Amino acid sequence: QVQLVESGGGLVQAGGSLRLSCAASRNIFSFNTMNWYRQAPGKQRGLVAGITSGGSTNYADSVKGRFTISRDTAKNTVYLQMNSLKPEDTAVYYCKADPFRDRPYWGQGTQVTVSS
Repeated sequence: QVQLVESGGGLVQAGGSLRLSCAASRNIFSFNTMNWYRQAPGKQRGLVAGITSGGSTNYADSVKGRFTISRDTAKNTVYLQMNSLKPEDTAVYYCKADPFRDRPYWGQGTQVTVSS
């Protein structure tokens, strides 16, 4: 069983920054990809950013140039640096780990609220 623990959410004014962390209970190289998703009230959960075991990254168009996904393999932790935050970034942010041969795992989510 894999545990993913997110942290770093909170309330920030528009234009501000936050850094989310996702700590995994096992070596993150055991996952094909690790991703950040978000879900705003009344909306579907959608992909924000992802990083592969090889280090390739991808981003939703809405966050390109503002958000950066990274990892610290020694800490088995993936980060999401969020800059120039907008009110429309308000959502619960979830970490998701996709193993090579197992079902995906989700964290419990962390709330990000951006005030205008």
